[in-house]
Amino acid sequence: MDKVFASASQALDGLLFDGMTIMSGGFGLCGIAEHLILALRDSGVKDLTVISNNCGVDDFGLGLLLQTRQIRKMVSSYVGENAEFERQYLSGELELEFNPQGTLAERIRAGGAGIPAFFTKTGYGTLIAEGKETRQFDGEWYVMESALRADVSIVKAWKGDRSGNLIYRKTARNFNPMMATAGKVCVAEVEELVEVGELDADNIHTPGIFVDRLIVGTNYEKRIERLTTRPRD
Repeated sequence: MDKVFASASQALDGLLFDGMTIMSGGFGLCGIAEHLILALRDSGVKDLTVISNNCGVDDFGLGLLLQTRQIRKMVSSYVGENAEFERQYLSGELELEFNPQGTLAERIRAGGAGIPAFFTKTGYGTLIAEGKETRQFDGEWYVMESALRADVSIVKAWKGDRSGNLIYRKTARNFNPMMATAGKVCVAEVEELVEVGELDADNIHTPGIFVDRLIVGTNYEKRIERLTTRPRD
């Protein structure tokens, strides 16, 4: 089955509606679905709940959707590097559900695995645990966390084939594989498209059964949030 669409806007056509929940892969600006994010902005869809480790920077990535006021709520673990995120949150314009990073990852993985909730030590005795069920196992206290699901997941891969099998490159793997499984619909963008059978089956990170639509992206910016270098001899 050929899942390739001609453009990001075509790949999202018929999937978007106001008030929906979107998962967006990436960590910082590494491994983000640049073209699909732009298509979301241009679609005008609003009142979004976005599940993502962070929200890009002010003028790139998911930060573009903050500029246009299309995001109502963020479910994240990190909010640095984005002054507009800070401004909207402190002014009450943006709702934020804060998660420890490992808890966020496991909530997404659980959503993709069909596990409705799980218990973790992380956050017990802190504000994170307020209003949540706690339980003791083997003398230790744990907090119950619910799984996360989305109406649409957007992910970015290095290579993909026409059936949607995906390979991520190095740290761009980050949140992308688990988010691909946790959306009702998964739309992926890839840097390189190959024919079915060309990918080594043992190296496929996301099987095509999880991917519904696919585009090939070009001219990726791949920005670096904070460039840090050291003198060389």
